[in-house]
Amino acid sequence: MVKQMYLDKAEVLIEALPYIQRFNRKIVVIKYGGSAMLDEELKANVIKDAVLLKLVGFKPIIVHGGGKEISRWVNKVGMEPRFVNGLRVTDKDTMEIAEMVLAKVNKELVTLVESLGVKAVGISGKDGGLLKCEKKLSGGEDIGYVGEIKEVDPKILYDLLERDFLPIVFPVGFDENFDSYNINADDAACAIAEAVHAEKLAFLSDIEGVYRDQNDPETLISELHVHEARELIDEGFVGGGMIPKLKNCIDAIEQGVNRVHILDGRIPHSLLLEIFTNKGIGTAILREDGEKYYNEHE
Repeated sequence: MVKQMYLDKAEVLIEALPYIQRFNRKIVVIKYGGSAMLDEELKANVIKDAVLLKLVGFKPIIVHGGGKEISRWVNKVGMEPRFVNGLRVTDKDTMEIAEMVLAKVNKELVTLVESLGVKAVGISGKDGGLLKCEKKLSGGEDIGYVGEIKEVDPKILYDLLERDFLPIVFPVGFDENFDSYNINADDAACAIAEAVHAEKLAFLSDIEGVYRDQNDPETLISELHVHEARELIDEGFVGGGMIPKLKNCIDAIEQGVNRVHILDGRIPHSLLLEIFTNKGIGTAILREDGEKYYNEHE
């Protein structure tokens, strides 16, 4: 008699099959950040997920931040991290540290991917003129070398994907004077997903998804259309850091991305569970004509 655990494994593979067929050769942008970047086991799991997606026929692009690591190094050199409205005040010295730290994190991720047998290339938004930006103000206040993306040239990403590399991008770009700017990683992931017409954009962070009631974990919403996401914002169901994230999701959908996923990167293999199972474990935001895979009222 075949043990139930093996039958369960077979069921999982069968459940994944239509998703593998549906998204074969499609581009998936993964925004990687939060605690999953600091925990070595979680980091390994995220990279394994991305490698698996590539090996079953997806075309993943990883966009990563590194805010906590930047703060650690700013403290290490005796400087005090400062934030205005959630944005890091970035003077020339801080910008230099940020770029060095992000490049270090980037090459660590490249090494992890390569160790699993997949070719990866790490780039910044400067490479190939990928991310062109201008100074971003925070409530009218100049906060230094913080960039707002004005233009994305995805040619370098298409070239890397065409040659079977997994691109890993860190969000530093330059302006028309070729000054370097630190860019919010969520913004960079959205802009890149829009530019390459990604089928999916997945945000890995420290939140489980979108709740109808922030104080009740049982109210996690598996899937919602863009108008429903707007209603949650307008009616005050979401607040704090979720508002800009949801607005980014809505923008990405309106610019042609098919589905956007908000996932808890602290859960091992959350990326695979969301993409390859019917219900998933995070929240998926869909276009108005997007088909819901999972009916919460069934």
